[in-house]
Amino acid sequence: MNIVVTGGAGFIGSHVAEAYLAAGHAVWVVDNLATGTRANVPAGAHFVHADINDAAVRRLLSDERIEAVNHHAAQMDVRRSVADPLFDARSNVLGLLNLLEGARGAGCRTFVLASSGGTVYGELTAPATEDHATRPISPYGISKLAGEHYLDFYRLEYGLRTVALRYANIYGPRQDPHGEAGVVAIFSQALLAGQSITINGDGTQTRDYVFVADVVRANLAALTTDVHGPFNVGTGIETDVNALAAHLQRLTGATDRAQHGPAKPGEPRRSVLDCGRAARELGWTPTVALADGLATTVAFFRG
Repeated sequence: MNIVVTGGAGFIGSHVAEAYLAAGHAVWVVDNLATGTRANVPAGAHFVHADINDAAVRRLLSDERIEAVNHHAAQMDVRRSVADPLFDARSNVLGLLNLLEGARGAGCRTFVLASSGGTVYGELTAPATEDHATRPISPYGISKLAGEHYLDFYRLEYGLRTVALRYANIYGPRQDPHGEAGVVAIFSQALLAGQSITINGDGTQTRDYVFVADVVRANLAALTTDVHGPFNVGTGIETDVNALAAHLQRLTGATDRAQHGPAKPGEPRRSVLDCGRAARELGWTPTVALADGLATTVAFFRG
């Protein structure tokens, strides 16, 4: 199958592109390298340096007879979305529409969107199923939810099979430790460098941390399983940030206590996903325990 992976020079997208190549598919990586790096693009992939809003990307889908699009390119910083909603929408809404139009014109069969279970639901009182009310509290969450609605339209109107994978908090090798996203990478690199870490707020906010290799398997299943709609991709297990920091301190041998700073706007207090639908319809369940995934991640950053 001919597949385009947008954001394939980034953390998650590069792992997905690798897996698609290993499965025997032909892969084109489209990335503007704003946050990704050329070194992340796997050998064997065709690299196209372009922005997802470019008209040239639509032509690429047609010229190369692309059959599936896996869309990971995005503005993914919740805090930047709060500060600059227009920037967020240009990438996450208009960029997606440019790709969907290109996919429609090229006769693509499948479109997989990396969505965000950590933000589309808003505040939670229990693990969220896909039927949970969606009340995003940040422009980033709003743009991801809008993207899911556009996928539904293109499926119903044009017959494009669309899947939205609502990710929990993903961590693992190649995660960017320099941005606002990716607390595991940020903490790991700082602790290994002997630096102190700062927890936003009181640290009792919880997240559902899922290892990148498990996420890759969900993307493989979404490509080959005849399903559509949103699917949660997480572990169903909550971990608060204080506990995460303590675990990483043990793994790195750090002795300094974490500092606390102000809480950040637009971020929910609680985030955890029920992934029963993915188990039933995609045949997917997470397999990597948090302790094992964190050890692998710290080893990667240790070098």
